[in-house]
Amino acid sequence: MGKLSIEQLREGVRGAVTTPDDDGYDRARTVHNAMIDKRPTAVVHCANAGDVMATVGFARENGLDLAVRGGGHSVPGFGTCDGGVVADLSGMRGVRVDPARRTARAEGGATWGDFNAATYAFGLATTGGIISTTGVGGLTLGGGIGYLARGLGLSCDNLISADVVTADGSFLVASEEENDDLFWALRGGGGNFGAVTSLEFRLSPVKDVYGGPILYELDDAATVLRSFGEYIADAPEELGGFPAFQLAPPLPFIPEDRHGDPFILIVACWAGPLEEGERALQAFHDFAPVVAEHVGPMPYPALNSAFDALVPPGLQHYWKANFVSELSEAAIAAHVKYGPRLPAVNSTVHIYPINGACHRVAPDATAFAYRDCSFAPVIAGMWPDPSANEANIAWVRDYYEATAPHAEEGGYINFMAADDQDRIRANYKGNYDRLVEVKRKYDPGNVFHLNQNIAP
Repeated sequence: MGKLSIEQLREGVRGAVTTPDDDGYDRARTVHNAMIDKRPTAVVHCANAGDVMATVGFARENGLDLAVRGGGHSVPGFGTCDGGVVADLSGMRGVRVDPARRTARAEGGATWGDFNAATYAFGLATTGGIISTTGVGGLTLGGGIGYLARGLGLSCDNLISADVVTADGSFLVASEEENDDLFWALRGGGGNFGAVTSLEFRLSPVKDVYGGPILYELDDAATVLRSFGEYIADAPEELGGFPAFQLAPPLPFIPEDRHGDPFILIVACWAGPLEEGERALQAFHDFAPVVAEHVGPMPYPALNSAFDALVPPGLQHYWKANFVSELSEAAIAAHVKYGPRLPAVNSTVHIYPINGACHRVAPDATAFAYRDCSFAPVIAGMWPDPSANEANIAWVRDYYEATAPHAEEGGYINFMAADDQDRIRANYKGNYDRLVEVKRKYDPGNVFHLNQNIAP
């Protein structure tokens, strides 16, 4: 087994270590994407940063692949591996809020549901994702696009500091004051530089929001996309949300005879004064006739978890994405052609606006480089039946190939598939060479390579 045995690993950590001979192994090795079926040598259920340090050391000393798992939502399944070791942070989910300083510190395995539940009590929030079971760490390290991004910036723009276990087993604090090169790289560079055991965020006053889904007929899809693109360019920054293609789930506010039909919709989020919410969303009602909607005041955590039921564990996942400067007529035509062909109610296409506060950060201020783009579309192929994989993957690829000529070469790394490794340089645009330098300093042996990898 090399220099260190599994028994030595067990003795050196507080959390449990699960191996193929143990009860619960299949549960321990499973990640969100059921297309991924890998068998690690050991899964370490880390209880603290010391456990993470021990796990990194064990993998390094034995020459084993190392996977770091937080929320486990990585579409390529980077939270597990064949024959290696998994540092599973999912038991490290604590969130501590400092309401006086308007900050919160989340452990490396916390989800956005954990985070929002803790901060909501104080009427505070920061930009999180769209699905509340997503890990705070993974989303933030890739950039962090969500409902509040136009007003507050990306998740990584609100990161104050991070605790990091690096490849040599060191425990470092990364911030503007300490290890600032590492801090720069963590904000958009993904899991390339170490295992992040906690993250400290700046919070803003957001408690209840006004929003929800607004559905339109497919015949109006081009009008809705065109109108949204024009309106969101200079809309108030408290207004978030995104256009999407979706098969109607069986929800009470949707006419029963339309359940299962494809629609174009806008999921709206007004984070300004609640009494201004109806007026703030009026423009969306003016775009085209509304078929159905479920809009009103609600806790921000409720909106952030509204689609969780459509994305349960155990689906097949295959995604593609690009950054887009504008929703051109050619791009809209491609979306209108392929968007309605959604293969399952779980599949969706979201076109996230990333202007406003996101544009006020320089392209080289963090590793997230696409500060001049206005949208981050994702074709999120998700379905329950593995026998449909070939046909549904083809839909995602055909859709992507139709939209790619009207987009930037690079895309959001949190949306990348396992076969997107050849896009790494493009995904980081002008920041790639600097990221390589940081990688060489903190992980010259590429211990952290199960990610959208920046090779040293």
